[in-house]
Amino acid sequence: MTREAKKKQSTKLIALSTTNKAYEFRTPLEKKIKYQGEKVDIRLHEDPNGFSYIVWKNKKYMLDVIEKNQNRYTIMINGVWHSFTVETPISLKRRRYLEEQGDSSSSVVIEAPMPGKIIDIMVEEGSEIKEGEPIIILEAMKMQNEISSHVTGIVKTVEVKKNDSVMKDDPLIEIQKG
Repeated sequence: MTREAKKKQSTKLIALSTTNKAYEFRTPLEKKIKYQGEKVDIRLHEDPNGFSYIVWKNKKYMLDVIEKNQNRYTIMINGVWHSFTVETPISLKRRRYLEEQGDSSSSVVIEAPMPGKIIDIMVEEGSEIKEGEPIIILEAMKMQNEISSHVTGIVKTVEVKKNDSVMKDDPLIEIQKG
């Protein structure tokens, strides 16, 4: 295979949200990507001043990479924070295998994805919650971010109170898997 052919060869990657929802994409980024079952035209641009944008449906959305730690990213698009990991098909299989092996642990601690202030706590100790259900509203950079549970279970402990300030990775809520 020639060097030019290797450059054009695409790599399949998976963006995995904090709720374990997987979004497949290829690099180099194709012009059309699949979103909610449809192929859509999304482009990434960087202007001469170093600002990055996503262009979708002829609208610009400002993009800022807040944190990059190995394969874990936190980005802000138009003021809304998103955290995710980027996995290869093999690393995703490994991750899921390790999660299955780690299921012997009966509880999970939900941690703050970013520093901020607790605006609202939507659950209390003993509450039953489902995967994807909102549990806390966290304000960061004057934007309110909904923190959702990534497991189904019963709230064991609430580690924070309304108006508390938290740092990234501080424990928020412990959930007994169920």
